[in-house]
Amino acid sequence: MGRVYNFSAGPAVLPEEVLKEAAEEMLDYKGTGMSVMEMSHRSKAYDTIIKEAEQDLRDLMGIPDNYKVIFRQGGANLQFAEVPMNLMYNGKAAYIITGQWAKKAAAEAEKYGEVVRVASSADKTFSYIPDCSDLDIPEDADYVYICENNTIYGTKYKTLPNTKGHELVADVSSCFLSEPIDVTKYGVIYGGVQKNVGPAGVQIVIVREDLLKDEPAVKNTPTMMNWKIQADNDSLYNTPPCYGIYICGKVFKWIKKMGGLEGMKVHNEKKAKILYDFLDQSKMFKGTVRPEDRSLMNVPFVTGNEELDKKFVAEAKAAGFENLKGHRTVGGMRASIYNAMPIEGVEKLVEFMKKFEAENA
Repeated sequence: MGRVYNFSAGPAVLPEEVLKEAAEEMLDYKGTGMSVMEMSHRSKAYDTIIKEAEQDLRDLMGIPDNYKVIFRQGGANLQFAEVPMNLMYNGKAAYIITGQWAKKAAAEAEKYGEVVRVASSADKTFSYIPDCSDLDIPEDADYVYICENNTIYGTKYKTLPNTKGHELVADVSSCFLSEPIDVTKYGVIYGGVQKNVGPAGVQIVIVREDLLKDEPAVKNTPTMMNWKIQADNDSLYNTPPCYGIYICGKVFKWIKKMGGLEGMKVHNEKKAKILYDFLDQSKMFKGTVRPEDRSLMNVPFVTGNEELDKKFVAEAKAAGFENLKGHRTVGGMRASIYNAMPIEGVEKLVEFMKKFEAENA
């Protein structure tokens, strides 16, 4: 069987040339006589891999020298606890609830201090981003937390919240490296890589140095969850997820080749426009997100008829379009069109949707 068009929300599609390169190096990485999966994380070969990966990420995002980059084990969910453990010195934080993941992050943070939910879009099933220009943020809040792109509901902040001088912490798991970003507007940026950057099992944390204190906010924070210890040890306090980081490094080089984050933004806007333009004129399919808040990465849509939705997902799968079923909390369909999804994949999907609509009108 040939390659399918994989619209999975994560783990998600990776660039084909990266997979081919990794396959070629599987048994013998650059003359070492072993796979990256087998080599010591303390070896010279691996030291080069992780250092190059960090430098390429810094180049792509324009990460200033006063920010640390930490490669970690685990998914983004681990940060739901690590953020308050490392930052909640006053025992209070402001959370903006725009979907499932921000909701879960807020619930986890409540184990360590007071969480003030300063805005929410729950009233309309998280189909929009609330106005964050003048939020009632407590003065003693340690940080303001957002999930910048909502994988399940397909929304994205186009303007960052006015944090009124408080540190901004952002989960960028599903929009990571999809467009240019001003790192200096954030205190902490983190994400699981399995949506847009690499295989599941790696998370990346970018944190401004002055936020790394000798003692974390929560005194009994496990050593492995202490950002300062991880940063001081250059992500090598223990064995990191070596192979996953190696793949991330290859993806960073692929993005550079594609024109960096400016090039990715053009590529992603073009793909998203093809799909959204069709949804806006279709008589059968409808997008579920307020147009001004639409994500470039995750596009949820429905027919309004559950049986028809099921039929569409089944027939799409048979035609080589995988993982289009919407999240269980939303239903309908969702096309995740991350960096590595070729424009051709979206064009073919729209062709199929047009055909389905004509046959089921």
